[in-house]
Amino acid sequence: MEPSQVAIIGSGLIGRSWAMVFAAGGFKVKLYDIAQQQLTSALENIRKQMKELEESGFLKGALTAEQQLALISICTDLKAAVEGATFIQECTPENLELKRKIFGQLDLIVGDNVILSSSTSCLLPSKLFTGLKHVKQCIVSHPVNPPYFVPLVEIVPHPETDPSTTERTYALMKKIGQSPVKLNREIEGFVLNRLQYAVISESWRLVGEGVISPTDLDLVMSDGLGMRYAFIGPLETMHLNAEGISNYCERYREGMRHVLNTFGPVPEFSGEIEQKVNQAMSEKIPVVPKILDARRKWRDECLTGLAKMKTQMKSE
Repeated sequence: MEPSQVAIIGSGLIGRSWAMVFAAGGFKVKLYDIAQQQLTSALENIRKQMKELEESGFLKGALTAEQQLALISICTDLKAAVEGATFIQECTPENLELKRKIFGQLDLIVGDNVILSSSTSCLLPSKLFTGLKHVKQCIVSHPVNPPYFVPLVEIVPHPETDPSTTERTYALMKKIGQSPVKLNREIEGFVLNRLQYAVISESWRLVGEGVISPTDLDLVMSDGLGMRYAFIGPLETMHLNAEGISNYCERYREGMRHVLNTFGPVPEFSGEIEQKVNQAMSEKIPVVPKILDARRKWRDECLTGLAKMKTQMKSE
């Protein structure tokens, strides 16, 4: 059954972004939180974002901002929030006990056709869902922050998740304009964070060893690797940078192995290197809420423009 109504559990940054994504796809959204004031603020924030996106021409979907806003309602009663929904996206803080408590409550009130999905970025499905009566309907749908501007969603099943749950979730994410990927099994960090942490780890070592400054390190990614990775991944990059993957490996495997063998241990992410990186980043972007928010807004505008350009390129 294809859902026409979804429930979002948690109205923080991720919950608000998910609500906007689903509303852009034409779905009725019930946004749940325990505090009315939190929900009221969330709705005001969503309205402000949608209006700004509409004015700049970056609003997703075929509906106007007002039409999308009309699809979103708020609720402080969990049972009422999930009533009529066949897809539930949990977006509470990254705390295992809190999330297990929420899914335990949901397990008691949902039917056999409801998909229970979590936005967790690092908690394994086996830790979240094991023991639930509806475990076959449970799955992780990990978005990239912020989901409205970055479309990737990692779909990670519990060992007991029914294949139909995975397929329905994948189809739904495609329908609302996201870019889902299916993991065949759970793994610590999923895929995105494993790749991200590998880059962060080597970045930290290079700065710590005095090879490069923090700001220049970021430039290597933003004006170097990031330029190509915005359109193709590392494996296709290998494929295109030689006469196919096999030729690339033939040419570069020894060099790659030599460099990789020089990588150091996992950093502690503390001490002098932390202070050095913090100083450089704080000089570039002072840790002041107003300045950080302005930079995040600029980032989101860049991501929106990039997403729009990629969509146009694909259609051509």
